Amino acid sequence: MERAVLVGLRIKGKDNCARDSSLEELKRLLETAGGRAERVVVQERSSRDAATLLGKGKVEEIARLVKQEGLNLVVVNEDLSPSQMQNWQELVPVKIIDRTRLILDIFARRARTREGKLQVELAQLTYLLPRVTEKYGRFEQQIGGIGTRGPGERKLEISQRRFRDRITRLKREMEGVRRQRSLHRENRGRFPLPLVALVGYTNAGKSTLLNTLRAKAAPAVYADDKLFATLDPTTRRARLPGGRTALFTDTVGFIQHLPTHLVTAFRATLEEVQDADQLVHVIDASNPEWPAQRNVVKEVLKNLGAERLPVLEFFNKFDRLGESERGPFRREGRLTASAQTGEGISAFLEAVEKTLDAGLTEREFVVPYARRRVFPLLHEHGRLLSQIPVEGGTRVRVKIDDQNWGALRKELGELP
Repeated sequence: MERAVLVGLRIKGKDNCARDSSLEELKRLLETAGGRAERVVVQERSSRDAATLLGKGKVEEIARLVKQEGLNLVVVNEDLSPSQMQNWQELVPVKIIDRTRLILDIFARRARTREGKLQVELAQLTYLLPRVTEKYGRFEQQIGGIGTRGPGERKLEISQRRFRDRITRLKREMEGVRRQRSLHRENRGRFPLPLVALVGYTNAGKSTLLNTLRAKAAPAVYADDKLFATLDPTTRRARLPGGRTALFTDTVGFIQHLPTHLVTAFRATLEEVQDADQLVHVIDASNPEWPAQRNVVKEVLKNLGAERLPVLEFFNKFDRLGESERGPFRREGRLTASAQTGEGISAFLEAVEKTLDAGLTEREFVVPYARRRVFPLLHEHGRLLSQIPVEGGTRVRVKIDDQNWGALRKELGELP
């Protein structure tokens, strides 16, 4: 296990609460990556130092601390420019990584599918490109990361030209992934199911919620009390209270200062969010920082162009709150539940169904006896409101979306 010193920056005259919570979050990120924070150093300045971020004197002080306590890693809670990283390396004799690099390393550990690995490698190389200088022509100590997989662990001598060539090839492959996903969306069948995307801050409980909603026969999704425990998107079917079936998709969690490289590389995956019929924003009600985390998610969704979609805010982990802490949520009419215990999940599904039903149109028609095979389709893809036996068949009232109604008409043929 790597023993590290965490380094933070406070700017005088500014609200630094978000920076303090970000530093605490950095500690959890380090633990997720397999390291341990032994010391925390915070420098307060009126502005950032262009050469070293903190000032040369403070960096030298950190170098002495590292030597005295036998630490082998420095994690900076800011993004260091290539020149700042180089200046740090000249002063501090151990491995140095910044916040973005730490997140990239965690993503490299979490990627399981070929698509996920492609996306992580593209993000890593995009980050590393300006940090590989022609002067050295090879990876230096900043490329080592913490338990890094992918290109970071291969200490090859490599030119910037070869880096760019590899990035170009990865982008082509990712474009192929994007086209393939688009085809999958177009070919979801004649009777498409509504798609609900679970979005939210990392460790808000999205995977646990998906496990609670899934059909018993479906395999469970990996869930753990860690930041970025799951990376690759997973979809499961779930039955809504009215009988309809919906698809729920777990997406990658967001975080403060989510690296641009990751948002760009994971755009193919996050397009699932843009094509959803509804978003469920899962919020950790037990985290005192939830208002700031909610704003982070809203900003990322806006950057993805998904703010036009209907969003249902779901306050999870309600079981962790005491009675006095639950009061404000109830007075404000928040949708609260616990994916872990199942408390409030029925009300949650009713709220999801109510939003999805807004896009349905009520239809009334007679299903001939010879076409009774359509009833399972009506139950799965619409809300069956009533059915009355009549001469020659059954008169039904159903709420159904236009696309499924068109497909159903083909199954029914000439309607009486």
